[in-house]
Amino acid sequence: MTDLTHAHAVALATVPNLRDLGGWTSADGRRVRAGLVFRSTELHRLAGDDLAEFDALGITAVYDFRTAAERDAAPDPDLPGVTDTHLDVLADSSTAMPARLNEVFADPAMVAQANKALGGGQAEAMMAGTYRQIVNLPSARTSYRKFFEALAEPAGPGAALFHCTTGKDRTGWGAATFLTVLGVGRDEVFEDYLLTNDELIPALHPVFASFEKAGGDPNILSAILGVRRQYLEGAFDEMTAEYGDVEGYFRDGLGLDPAVPETLRTRYLEH
Repeated sequence: MTDLTHAHAVALATVPNLRDLGGWTSADGRRVRAGLVFRSTELHRLAGDDLAEFDALGITAVYDFRTAAERDAAPDPDLPGVTDTHLDVLADSSTAMPARLNEVFADPAMVAQANKALGGGQAEAMMAGTYRQIVNLPSARTSYRKFFEALAEPAGPGAALFHCTTGKDRTGWGAATFLTVLGVGRDEVFEDYLLTNDELIPALHPVFASFEKAGGDPNILSAILGVRRQYLEGAFDEMTAEYGDVEGYFRDGLGLDPAVPETLRTRYLEH
């Protein structure tokens, strides 16, 4: 199992796959500052003692990358002193995953359709296509532009957290590009990305159990609910083909001011 300590994993039972993006080292030897930017799954189950632990992280801004249907099905809690900004990455997609996946994956009729439509490597192909959309879909470019504009704004009190439903694809690309523009090496970027398989999949055992009980092929669900190196590699390949590098992606893909990457490096790297 991957060592989670380097990535500053935060163990909250009601918010799996929550971690601090601080602690990684850039190519020039500077560390990403801890306690400023977090990534996670959806927050609607946040409750009990976890509320106090979450509050202690000092998060004052949440960026929600989910679709409107996902937000309606499981809205973020109203947290005192926390602003919640909706940035629907897949608004322009005709193939976005539906809300209430737990119910879908427990329905024998839906599971039978999934086995037929997504078996034999088709689930992996679908996910790879989603990652290409995340790079170039107009709604994705708009959402990530607004996200990075917000991170580049003059620092206020508190930290930022961004999330989608399972905190791995839309959130994964946000984290990968954030770390990349800060100068963190590709191996470390992939290490952070692949931590999802350790942090998230154990929390989804009930979903896997329901899916298999309904006749589902667990390999299909693993391909959809886990992460694969080739998914993120495909997104980076798409970015390189279209924009050359992360600086070109920020400038030409997201339409950000050319000063934003250096602003982010100044703000989020230790000096």
